[in-house]
Amino acid sequence: MTREKTDFWVGLFVLLGIIALVFLALRAGNLSSFSFSRSYQVQAYFDNLGGLKVRAPVKSSGVVVGRVSGIQFDNQMYQALVTLDLDEHFEFPADSSASILTSGLLGEQYIGLTPGGDDKMLAQGGRIQYTQSAVVLEELISKFLYSSADKEGSATPAAQP
Repeated sequence: MTREKTDFWVGLFVLLGIIALVFLALRAGNLSSFSFSRSYQVQAYFDNLGGLKVRAPVKSSGVVVGRVSGIQFDNQMYQALVTLDLDEHFEFPADSSASILTSGLLGEQYIGLTPGGDDKMLAQGGRIQYTQSAVVLEELISKFLYSSADKEGSATPAAQP
């Protein structure tokens, strides 16, 4: 084999290796814009998103069934509008509910879908009516502190005349 042929094959091998590494990195980071499965979009309104981000998983029973594809603020409803891309293999009843949950105590936030009991299924452009916003840790701590302060204040005995 001549040197030029060897250089060509080595270059081709290196190029294919780089393409494979880029593909694996994008798939592992869930950043690829090309997907191998079809999906349909549904929307849901939330009062508080917490730290939910685009590309966050949508899970049902712990299984990833889709991804968050967009987050916007609706000026008429004064709520966050979240667009979900659900894999077409997974169908959910129209009365399903969506909650913003956290993996662990301080982990990433994701949307949990709980199926309803309706015969009609969510379809492209549908809307999830029943939602539960994110639980904000700071609000829980302040409620706990203020409620314990109220209990201490009310536990003092009344002054005797």
